[in-house]
Amino acid sequence: MVHVLSSRVLLRPSDPERSRAFYGEALGLAVYREFGTGVDRGTVYFLGGGFLEVSGRSAEPAGPAMRLWLQVADCRAAYDELRARGVEVLRPPQREPWGLVEMWIADPDGVRIAVVEVPEDHPLRYRP
Repeated sequence: MVHVLSSRVLLRPSDPERSRAFYGEALGLAVYREFGTGVDRGTVYFLGGGFLEVSGRSAEPAGPAMRLWLQVADCRAAYDELRARGVEVLRPPQREPWGLVEMWIADPDGVRIAVVEVPEDHPLRYRP
């Protein structure tokens, strides 16, 4: 087994500045580090236990199978905050049959993002 010390999702957006505005300003992700300058600048954001790197440029948006999963403490509060920042919510928070509270948004290139709350009574949290 390879001993993994760190990990990150690499995102090559069609418009890096637009994506940096979305992840840094609209979602409010904290910056871990930045590198390079100008249009080639890369930004790495804290993403819970991992990182999201927005760098480079792609002529094509990420494929439709690409998804991000972001766990938050309070999905309803995240919903209110994101709407106040102008983020389009594809589906507001709702409790799923599997017990998680999920809301869906998308980044400027259409990458779908699940914003998820694990309720206190959910088996992922509670173990008798």
